[in-house]
Amino acid sequence: MDSYSILDLAPIAEGSDAAAALAASVSLARLAEGLGYRRYWLAEHHNMPGIASSATAVVIGHIAARTSHIRLGAGGIMLPNHAPLTVAEAFGTLATLYPGRIDLGLGRAPGGDGPTARALRRYMGAADRFAEDVMELMAYLAPPRPEAEVRAIPGEGTAVPVTILGSSLYGAQLAAHLGLPFAFAAHFAPAALEEALAIYRARFRPSAACPQPRVVLAMGAVLADTDAEARFLRSSQMLAFARLRTGRPGPLPAPVADLTAHVPPRILSMVEAQLSVAAVGAPTTARAQFAAILERYRPDELILTGNIHDCAAREHSFALAAGVLSDLVTPARAA
Repeated sequence: MDSYSILDLAPIAEGSDAAAALAASVSLARLAEGLGYRRYWLAEHHNMPGIASSATAVVIGHIAARTSHIRLGAGGIMLPNHAPLTVAEAFGTLATLYPGRIDLGLGRAPGGDGPTARALRRYMGAADRFAEDVMELMAYLAPPRPEAEVRAIPGEGTAVPVTILGSSLYGAQLAAHLGLPFAFAAHFAPAALEEALAIYRARFRPSAACPQPRVVLAMGAVLADTDAEARFLRSSQMLAFARLRTGRPGPLPAPVADLTAHVPPRILSMVEAQLSVAAVGAPTTARAQFAAILERYRPDELILTGNIHDCAAREHSFALAAGVLSDLVTPARAA
C-alpha cells in the first residue's frame, strides 16, 4: 500500500440536516489534508434521506475551494445517470479550477431506485452502455481535437484521472481491458472481492495513464480509544444499513448499545457479512485488522469510509486511522 484516502458519504445524522452534513464534510476534508490522506472522495446517491452528496461535482468544488492540496474526486459518479459530455464538462471545469487535484471514479450502478432513475431523465437500460459511455467520456477529456463534432470545453486536454468502480466481476474486467485503476467496493459488498481482484490483475492491459494494475480497496473503518467504544459508534452504520436493506432508508441513526434489540437476527447476520471488510476498534486492534487486509488483498491504496453519528467522534476515528496507516505505507507508486 502506497497511500490511504477517505470516501465520504456526507451522512445526514438524525436530528441534523444537509447543511450540517456538508459543513462536517468540509471540516473532515481539512483535517484529512493535514493527516496525510491522499484523496477525499464523495459518492453520488439520489433520493436518500441520509446522504447529502447527490450533487457530487458541486460538493467537490465546495471542498476544493476550502482545502489546498488534497486530491478531491468522485467515488463515484454513477454514469448511467448522466450524459458523458456533461460529466466531462463538470469535471473538466473542476480540473481547470483546481489543476492536478481532481479525480473521477465511475460506477455502473444507478445510485437510486427505478423511480429515481426515471426522474433523472435517463433510459432504464443505460447501464448496458457503460463501457461505451466510459470511452466516450475519456475521449472528451483527451487532448483537443479541433475537428471533433462535439468537444468538452472546459474538459478537453485536462486528462482527469479515471478509475473504474465496482463490486462485481464486470468492473474488474472493464478496468483491466481499458488499462485503468480499479476500486472495489468492499465496504458494503465484499462477496466477489478476491475473484474480481484476481481477474483484474491477470487481465490488465497497460496504458499510458496506468502502466501497472492499481487496486484501490474501499473498506470500513471505525476507530476509537477503546474497542468497546468503536463497536458502539459503528452501530449507527450497521443500523442504517439494516434499515436500508429492509426498505426503510433514513438519516444516520444515533448509536445503540444493543443492535439485537433493533435488528432481527437474520438481517443482522446479513449486515455483518456485507460490512465485514472493516477495521473496528482501538488503534492496536485496528492495526492488526488493517495489516491482515493488506496481506490478504495486496491493495495499492486503501480508501476508508466510516459513518459515525457524532462529527467529533468521526474526525477522531479518521485521525486514529491515519496514525495507524502511516506506519503501514510502503514507498509510493501513486496514480
